[in-house]
Amino acid sequence: MEKRVALLSIIVDERDSVEKLNALLHEYGDYIIGRMGIPYRKREINIISIALDAPQDTTSELAGKIGKLEGVNVKTSFSGVVSNEE
Repeated sequence: MEKRVALLSIIVDERDSVEKLNALLHEYGDYIIGRMGIPYRKREINIISIALDAPQDTTSELAGKIGKLEGVNVKTSFSGVVSNEE
């Protein structure tokens, strides 16, 4: 199965969506390399970066689910690093 390294950039404007977002990230936890979250209290938002090593379809699926959450914006960047590891 071909996997690609990717980065999800997430901005959360709606606090009520944080629990749903964390549940999605837990569901896809096997693919997550690392996570960094920055609470920006002055603007009352959270800025989150998620590094993944997953099939491109899986990364896109997760980004789509995150993007449907109320008050959550997500952008995906794919690297050129591709592997066929399991």
